[in-house]
Amino acid sequence: MASKNTICLWYDKDALDAATFYAQTFPDSVVGAVHRAPGDYPAGKQGNVLTVEFTVMGIPCLGLNGGPAIKHTEAFSFQVATDDQAETDRLWNAIVGNGGQESACGWCKDRWGLSWQITPRALMDAITDPDPAAAKRAFDAMMTMKKIDIAAIEAARRG
Repeated sequence: MASKNTICLWYDKDALDAATFYAQTFPDSVVGAVHRAPGDYPAGKQGNVLTVEFTVMGIPCLGLNGGPAIKHTEAFSFQVATDDQAETDRLWNAIVGNGGQESACGWCKDRWGLSWQITPRALMDAITDPDPAAAKRAFDAMMTMKKIDIAAIEAARRG
């Protein structure tokens, strides 16, 4: 690993599947080295995939097949800034449509339980509008959504 700071993500036994999905779904993402266990360990046997080095949107990660004891929570998420509704829809639908689940306000989980925020730049612009009334209208609209609808956010912002 070349990076000094790497995000380590714990998986039950599917780190390679997750890394492959991320590499196929997100730009600037790739699966790197796959390391197999040199001996038996509590969650697996010698020769099983133990860790997977991968990059998600330029961020170095290490997937650890550590077994079922640790689960992902919303305390960690990847926030993905999208440029338009087509990109928002593509990423959201890829995650949710591959065994994931919808949440609120642009959040969803992939099938491994990892949280993602699919966040259009237009949403961030709207909820940080210098006009407090416009920002509140956009924020209130966002609070009713699962996947973000940019047209509805912009309409709410305009009033």
